[in-house]
Formats: sequence, C-alpha cells, structure tokens
Amino acid sequence: MLVSRGRNPSAAEVLTQLVQNPELRGRVLTTLGLLLLIRLGIYIPIPGIDREAFKGFLEQGGQLIGFLDIFTGGGISTLGVFALGILPFINASIILQLLTASLPQLEDLQKNEGEAGRRKIAQITRYVALGWGLIQSIIFSLILRQYAVEGISEPVFVAQTALGLVTGSIVVMWLSELITEKGIGQGASLVIFLNIVATLPKALGSTIEKAQTGDRGDVVGIVVLLFVFLITIVGIIFVQEGARRLPIVSAKRQIGGANLLPNRQSYLPLKLNAGGVMPIIFASALIFLPITIANFTRNPLLIRWASALNPGAANPWPYAIVFFALILGFAYFYASLTVNPTDIATNLKRGGVAIPGVRPGSATTSYLSGVQNRLTLLGGLFLGSVAIIPAAVERATNVQTFQGLGATSLLILVGVAIDTAKQVQTYVISQRYEGLVRQ
Repeated sequence: MLVSRGRNPSAAEVLTQLVQNPELRGRVLTTLGLLLLIRLGIYIPIPGIDREAFKGFLEQGGQLIGFLDIFTGGGISTLGVFALGILPFINASIILQLLTASLPQLEDLQKNEGEAGRRKIAQITRYVALGWGLIQSIIFSLILRQYAVEGISEPVFVAQTALGLVTGSIVVMWLSELITEKGIGQGASLVIFLNIVATLPKALGSTIEKAQTGDRGDVVGIVVLLFVFLITIVGIIFVQEGARRLPIVSAKRQIGGANLLPNRQSYLPLKLNAGGVMPIIFASALIFLPITIANFTRNPLLIRWASALNPGAANPWPYAIVFFALILGFAYFYASLTVNPTDIATNLKRGGVAIPGVRPGSATTSYLSGVQNRLTLLGGLFLGSVAIIPAAVERATNVQTFQGLGATSLLILVGVAIDTAKQVQTYVISQRYEGLVRQ
C-alpha cells in the first residue's frame, strides 16, 4: 500500500484503499446505490395530474419555482413521489437549531446529555420533519388540485397526493440517514449535492445551444459568465477553509511531586464563514416570501410592493440591496447560534488555557466577541457579493441559461465536496495507522 506519513493521503493512496479495502469500497458503493435510488424515486409519477396543464404553472412560477426545483433535483417539475425530497428534513433541522438556541431544555440535551441527548434531538427532528412535510404536502396538493384529471373528486385527490408526497419525503430522509450511518459523507448534504448536480446537464446543454445559435455577443457573455463562476468557486474555497487562528497557551501543570508539563502552545480556530450557506438560504426564503404571498392572495397592493423585490424587475437595485442586507443580517444571526464566546471563554478558563495578552473570563469573552464580529462582517460581505455578482453578470450578459444555479448552489457544491473529501481522507488516515499497528 502507498503510505505517506505526516501528510494528507495522496490521490494514489485513496484509490489504492478504494480497490484494496473492502470496508471503504462497500461504504462508497452503498452511498452511490442509495443516491441512485433517491434519483429514481423522482421519476415515479404522482397519479391523477394533468402534466401538460401543470407546465404553464411552472413557467409562471419564476425564480421561486426554479429555486425550489434546484434543491429537489427537478422533483417539482417532474411531479415525482420524491418531489419534496430532503427539503422537509432540512427545514426541520433549521427549526431545531433555532429552538435549541432559545429553549434551555433543548440546549441542555445538546450540551450536557452526550450521545443520548443528540439521539433524542435527532428523533425530535424527525418528528418535526414529518409534521413539516405533511404541511408542505397538503399545501402543494391544494395548489395541484386545479390540474387534477377529470373523474377524481377534490378531497380524494388532495388526500392521496399529500400522502404520496409526505411518504416520499420521509423515505428520502431515511435513505439519507442510511448514507450517513453506512456510507461516506453526510447524507442530507449529499442528497442536496446530487440534486444540484442533476440540474447541471440541462443548464450546460442550454448554454452550449445558445453559444451555437447565438451571435458573437452571446458567446462573449457566456465566456464572461463562466469566468465569473470560476472565480466565485475559487473564492468560496478560500473563504470556506479560511479561519483566524488565535494562539492559546496552557499553563504549566505539576505532575506528582516535581515533574512539570511545559507550556504547550496551540491555536483556537474561528472560521471566517461560521454560518456556511445558511445565511443565503434564510435570506432567499425570506425575500421570496412577499412574492409568494402576493401570488396567492392576488392583492394589488402586495403585488405592487412585491414586484419591486423580484429579481427580474426592470430596476434590480431594490432586490439587490434588500437581499444583500438580509444575507449580512443572517450571517450575524447564524454566527451567534454557532459560536458562543462566553462558552468558549469559560471552557478555556476551566482547562487552564489562555490567550496571550488577554485576561481570562470576561476580558476573553469581549476579545472573542470582537474578533468574531469582524470575521462575520468579512464573511457576510463575501456571501452578499457572491449572491449578487453572478446574478448581476447574468443580467448584464443576457445569459439566463444558468437561472436558479446561483451562489447558494455553488456554496453547497463546494462545501459538500470539501467535507466529503475530508471524510474520505480521514478514513484513509485511520486505515494507514491501523496498518502500522498491525505491522
């Protein structure tokens, strides 16, 4: 076996492990098989729907339908039993994260109950996903009832469609948990990754067709847009991996009578983008909310107000400014949920660890809060720029073939790819040291 001690495993070592190690090979094949099963479920049609009439609804849905269709891998446009996909579980996870930060009982389960507490929170998340999926299924069924084929009564159509959709979402949630347990990577993230990747061939095909049939300006616009996407991906990698390393020093400790442990210096990493992709997801859901309400209520005042926040409006500045502000605000909000300076300062003090030049206790809390706020500002400005710039370039170049595949999709693709690659590398490193022990 190719062994490279002291550094991350090379591509050759990873491929060797895939070929020679039956456990790693089985995990990879299990992951691929379950992901394939999830994709096949999208193409199992929901019965009783006039699909030709439904196409008109998709064309009128605009950005909101395109945004949701990206995360379901085309499940909404194909009207399969897995149309809702992993969305109810993702929504439930977000709700539980918010509730954990606000309810002491859930916070105690997460922090003090160990593995048993985490299993209980996971079970609560499943129940919330079931309830949320049922609500989404009923709403979606009520929207689809106008496209039901003749001969089916409305209550029967709504009941059978809602039952099929919520069952499909729970099956997807179960399969994603199987991937997490028996495969490689985080199951829910890989399902979203697969759904986004599944939309790429259609977007690339439309882009190639536009380049072949369009004029020289279209070709130049496509080249510029692809270049912007490439720069955006490179920037996402740097920001996702970027962190401020604060030096920390542990105090000398006496062992027995005379032996002293020397000072050990290490680092406390604070991520530049603590919220990941969540600020953009929250901001996208909130900015589309007025448009959705206006479309359902048909209120002229709401329609006039919501049209100003439409990405396709004649004047895009209101949408860009509000979207940028929402992303920045949610970046601070989600950073406050994921990083608690008070808890970090308390744990450092208990462990006899301090930041050089900063007194333990409240001074450390204030220092960490200041550093985290500056990092969050930089990360939020980057997320806002990533969300706005590709859309602005699409509008300027008049290349709309990648519509819906924006900053959120790129962030998810890059983030999931990095996390899965790290998990594979960690597994290979563990096998490397097991091999050394056996020798």
